[in-house]
Amino acid sequence: MDPMSMGAIGAVLGAVGSGMANEAGRWAWESAGGVVRRIAGREVAAPTTPGQLTEVAHLVHERVRNEPQLAYAWTLFAQGVPAQGAPTGTFARRAGLPASPRFFTDRQEALKSLDKEATRVFDGRPRLALLHGPEGIGTSTLAIHWGWRQQSRFPDGQLYADLRTLSPEATLGTLLRQLGLPDEEIPPAATDRADLFQRCLADRRLLLVLDHAQSAGQVRALLTSSPGVVTVVVARQPLAGLDALRVPVGPLARKDAKRLLTELVGKPAIGAARATLPGVLDRCAGSPYALRAAAPRLTAAAPAAPTSTESTTSDPALDAVGAAAEDSYRLLTPDAARLYRLAGLYAWPTLDAAAAARAADLDEADATRLLEELAAALLLDPTDVGRYRYRPAVRAHAERTAVDGIAACSAAVTRTVEHYLHLAVGAAQAALPESWRVPAGTSPISYGDRGTAVAALAAEAQNLVQAVRAAEEFSDWDTVVRLCQALWPLQLKAGHHDILLPALQAGARTADAHFAASSTAGSLHAQLAHTYTELRRWDEAEPEALAAARDERAAGHTRGHASAVEFLGLLRLRQWRFTEAYDCFDEAYRVLDGIGPADEGAADLPRARALLERHRGRALRGLGRRGDAYERLEQALRFFRDSGEAYNTARTLTDLAETHLDGAEFTAALPLVDEAIAVLGEENAGYHLTHLRRLRERCVSGG
Repeated sequence: MDPMSMGAIGAVLGAVGSGMANEAGRWAWESAGGVVRRIAGREVAAPTTPGQLTEVAHLVHERVRNEPQLAYAWTLFAQGVPAQGAPTGTFARRAGLPASPRFFTDRQEALKSLDKEATRVFDGRPRLALLHGPEGIGTSTLAIHWGWRQQSRFPDGQLYADLRTLSPEATLGTLLRQLGLPDEEIPPAATDRADLFQRCLADRRLLLVLDHAQSAGQVRALLTSSPGVVTVVVARQPLAGLDALRVPVGPLARKDAKRLLTELVGKPAIGAARATLPGVLDRCAGSPYALRAAAPRLTAAAPAAPTSTESTTSDPALDAVGAAAEDSYRLLTPDAARLYRLAGLYAWPTLDAAAAARAADLDEADATRLLEELAAALLLDPTDVGRYRYRPAVRAHAERTAVDGIAACSAAVTRTVEHYLHLAVGAAQAALPESWRVPAGTSPISYGDRGTAVAALAAEAQNLVQAVRAAEEFSDWDTVVRLCQALWPLQLKAGHHDILLPALQAGARTADAHFAASSTAGSLHAQLAHTYTELRRWDEAEPEALAAARDERAAGHTRGHASAVEFLGLLRLRQWRFTEAYDCFDEAYRVLDGIGPADEGAADLPRARALLERHRGRALRGLGRRGDAYERLEQALRFFRDSGEAYNTARTLTDLAETHLDGAEFTAALPLVDEAIAVLGEENAGYHLTHLRRLRERCVSGG
């Protein structure tokens, strides 16, 4: 392809835009803005949609095709951008499906339908099947069983995603990780993730199972027309608008239900239960879940008829799940029954022993034992080692049986939220002890090092978001804001922005309503602005950054005010609005002058000013003022070298080197790149080093 063609220019801009998951990618985006500005001869807004990207590509194409000097500037930049395509080495060629149950009965017609869809002649329509049936009827088990049975058909892997608690963006992230991509290579924006996912699946032969789908819109971004990919969507009912082969899954026939029970307990037990077997089969109504739950008590006395706590629906299979939960519940020990009721009062994505212990006000060792009892009774599903989850209908039964009183039920949820608050605050303080944004106060939960603390926040991210929702429902405004503030280290160090967004939106909403014009409100608006920025939702980030500056200024929090203005400048860099970015950094510098020797943040002033000098240099580089950029960057470099900050030293060296490369000053750039590589030798900065090695190749080759 002609490198000056519209297609090639658009591909370069697209590759840079989708690569902003790591700092090297964000550098490349800023560099692209500077190059586009130089070629256009004016400031050009950063594209945020495919249509806008096409417009920018057309602008660049029109300018470079007749002006050799501009064409040379574009070529220098484009040569440093990796070609866009499916990432290499991303397929582990392993099954990502959950384990299939040992005993599986009937479903021959459904299995044949899936076989037919997977093997039909490809005619442009995606190979897509929708298994639908009520909860507990075995739709998920059917999809997983078929996937394992067809493993040889999918040599490039089998992907699985549970859509119960994930947004489409988060689901794409989960699937890309299953394909082997590290977080640093997963684009932040939903459209870029979807595009990368499509490229990863092109020309591959694999299975994609999307479990517990709730709408066609939830799965649409996950579908592919690749001929070698078979997608199986699992839902409780047909999904309007999904053009798929519909495979209804109903109750097991009575003979198949009896066969499943026989496989589960053996023929002698079936013979011994001859008198009670008909009642058990009637009560289970062909639900595989109910049959599995009934198997351990098959030889016991026939269960009583459903009590008034049972739901009555038009679907016998759905009633059977509630009936099975009731039968299992009646056989629990009192402590296990109490834990079952209290832990099920709120829809936690998962539960571990620590959270369950707080819900029921128990010792953690006792909670561990009782969780195992509940899992053995099929009232909880294990999701990972030491983690469990309620089925929706089973949790609904737990709520209905909660006869502990309003005060006791409220206290159980409050204790669980408090547990997650303690976990989040303790982890945040260990992960980022130097940050003034982390909530103060003591926590009974502590962590030994930064890495362990960040990992704890990441492991509990979905539960922390749910804890924010619960605190908001209970009007516990202090807990809402403290939980959100404790998410800052996770945002900064690990991302997870797609998962954290609902909690941060709740935090900003709470701050405006209950902490207006305070430093608390400013910090929460800043956190939300940061996440919107990383998700490339820049139009939404801007008002949040402005609100952060407004609230910090109103609160008289000079350090926070300067930080909010600085952040607005960083957003402007992403938007390629370099003049405004420079003005923001200038304003932040002036705000810092208001910090006196005894004020908060005084000790950190030299470092804060050095960071602003670096940012000024970046803005000046975008404006094409290389001489002024050198001056600012060299001032920042002197501070970071003298203070021994290896990472910021390397970042500033990289900025200087790229500024020299903008002017084709390869000899001047090379020693800066080599120094940055040497400085990063002891740091965990693989993507930065890869970026530097590309710069070094440009220096050595002279282009």
